[in-house]
Amino acid sequence: MLIRCFLVTEKSTAELEKNVLTAIVDLRARKPEIKKEVERLFNVEVDKVNTLITPKGEKKAYIKLKPEYSAEEILSRLGVF
Repeated sequence: MLIRCFLVTEKSTAELEKNVLTAIVDLRARKPEIKKEVERLFNVEVDKVNTLITPKGEKKAYIKLKPEYSAEEILSRLGVF
């Protein structure tokens, strides 16, 4: 499993308005793999994926969905909201 968990912080909640999910992913995961995994798990289309390594040594991914899908709806399906 590439996606470890979805983050719900003040910043990630603000990103939801831009239709962006924030997740901690496996360090070895590449952008195309993250995109494919999110599309397969949630039956959505991903616009783009940005990643960074946090100071804690974790890999964080910002997953932007296409406009016809809702990032907030995915998190509510997961029971986050």
